[in-house]
Amino acid sequence: MAQMEWEWPMADCQENHSERVALLRPIPYEMTTPVEGPVGVRGGKALSLNISSGGMLVLMDQAPEIEQVLKVYVPTPVTVAETPTLAEVRWTRKMPIGKQNGQGAYFVGLKFMF
Repeated sequence: MAQMEWEWPMADCQENHSERVALLRPIPYEMTTPVEGPVGVRGGKALSLNISSGGMLVLMDQAPEIEQVLKVYVPTPVTVAETPTLAEVRWTRKMPIGKQNGQGAYFVGLKFMF
């Protein structure tokens, strides 16, 4: 049976995800363009879904390249402060609902860079 676009493979992951906490907030981000393309910064807002000490899951309207580095503005307990943090894109998955032709929403797994 052929795998459908929305059927994501399940990997045997040895990471402990028990420390994840829900965080539903708009997260501003900036991403540099690939070296081959014109130099510049693209930015926008993603919706964070959960966060841990190692990274976060966000929902974006585009699928960044794997290993793309983003500057994400992670909210802190002080409501007026946001801490800029570098994060690397580890994986992306297109949502099984939404627009067609490459448009829509994407789950994006980010790993914080220390």
